[in-house]
Amino acid sequence: MNDRFFLDTNIFAYSFDQVAREKADRAKKLIAKAISTRKGVVSYQVVQEFFNLALTKFPQPITLSDAEQYLAVVFRPLVAVQSSQTLFTRALHLKVRNRLGWYDSLIVAAALEGECKLLYTEDLQHGQRFGELQIQNPFL
Repeated sequence: MNDRFFLDTNIFAYSFDQVAREKADRAKKLIAKAISTRKGVVSYQVVQEFFNLALTKFPQPITLSDAEQYLAVVFRPLVAVQSSQTLFTRALHLKVRNRLGWYDSLIVAAALEGECKLLYTEDLQHGQRFGELQIQNPFL
């Protein structure tokens, strides 16, 4: 493991939050750090989940033009983990062994495949470990 870190979908969602300003600011800083240091990692799943939220669930959905720009500027430099047989197999084992939900197990498997030291999310237990990968809730 190195100093790479994985950002879960909720980090990107909170960066657009107009109500939870502190969470939005923290999320924006993490995303900026991920891009500027080239240490941030996301998976194809994160991109899919984010655009599902941003295009259909946000109080004011983002426009096609804004979505294309976000994809090019934010996600392009971060996407390092694609779907694969290895990823799915690892996620299956994580799901059973750690009693995780399927999508959470895919996120953990992707962070491990991306050789990340930290996984920033609020969806898993803060401080929990999966080998050398540690869960960190950036909003605590």
